[in-house]
Amino acid sequence: MLKEFKDFAMKGNLVDIAVGFVMGAAFKSVVTSFTGGVVSPLIGLIFNSDFKDLKYIIKDGVADEAGKVVGEVAVLYGDFITNVIDFIIVAFVMFMIIKGINKTKKKEEPAPEVPKGPSQEDLLTEIRDLLSKK
Repeated sequence: MLKEFKDFAMKGNLVDIAVGFVMGAAFKSVVTSFTGGVVSPLIGLIFNSDFKDLKYIIKDGVADEAGKVVGEVAVLYGDFITNVIDFIIVAFVMFMIIKGINKTKKKEEPAPEVPKGPSQEDLLTEIRDLLSKK
């Protein structure tokens, strides 16, 4: 069973998937830093605040002794929009990578058709003609 698992784990497709997963996770962190450090501040200029901190407060909270707001209920739509932008960027780049890979792949040529022999009726007709010549 251990040998069978090793054979399965070392197949090319599984290793490719693992490498793609690790690279995708690393790329996601790059996109997140780009969105948080470049895109969010630029969009935040429109709202005169940090875009990630935009929220709709449903219920105000109370500041405790340390100055931390407790009991606030809010919809964090700025954070959600930032994550949607991250997703769109990652999805678009992955689409472009797959499109590029598909262009570089050799297009498989269709297998040449094997010429079919004569049909059964043709063979019977030929046998009949040969017999009738005798």
